[in-house]
Amino acid sequence: MAVPLLNCDMGESFGNYSLGLDSEVMPHVDCANIACGFHASDPHVMRRTVRLAVEHGVRVGAHPAYPDLMGFGRRSMACSPAEVEDMVLYQMGALAGICQAEGTTIRYVKPHGALYNDMARDPELLRAVMRAVRSYDPGLPLMLMATADPEPSRRLAEEEGIAIWFETFADRAYDANGHLVSRRLPGAVHHDQKVIVEQAVRLARGESLRSADGTELELPCDTLCVHGDNPESVAAVRAIREAFEALKTT
Repeated sequence: MAVPLLNCDMGESFGNYSLGLDSEVMPHVDCANIACGFHASDPHVMRRTVRLAVEHGVRVGAHPAYPDLMGFGRRSMACSPAEVEDMVLYQMGALAGICQAEGTTIRYVKPHGALYNDMARDPELLRAVMRAVRSYDPGLPLMLMATADPEPSRRLAEEEGIAIWFETFADRAYDANGHLVSRRLPGAVHHDQKVIVEQAVRLARGESLRSADGTELELPCDTLCVHGDNPESVAAVRAIREAFEALKTT
């Protein structure tokens, strides 16, 4: 059976500050979401991460964000749709130059942090990001958060003439609407590797999950986000990859 693509946020070190175990997780994923300098990364880190992706045959994706280095892109900003469109284009252009130097290209776009969450709630911000992707290359998919009702996003993508990939998370709890439970609440993040792998497999098979309030939840899943910021998360990525390889033979 076909299984979702595994994606991971990478290239988030900055100057003397090191974040993530990119070299350890890269061999186990399909897609590298590479920070473009607004929430993390710098030109040297970006190029090093692109080179690592090329070495392992991993697709490079632009990971644009609000201009918020101090807050790691996790704080919402009062940006107009036009400003969001332009800042996404700017960041894609920066990564595209490095990709060209390393003999590859941007293959998709996944916004980061607060921008990713804000566009899930605000159709005009989502439309702005879609316009930026279409202006750069209408053939690039845009990664969006999967929810219990994906039709509005599908309709908007059809209007804007771009493809979308719905993203799910193996290590996060969901509410009944298919939104991620706030990290401020207990149980929002799964830490048990067995639970994480089981959720990944259920999503890959198109099976329902049990939401935080106990209801059954079905989510579209084109790609699954994994994390590689500590040894335990890297071990979980390896376990998910092994489980997905086993699914391919069933």
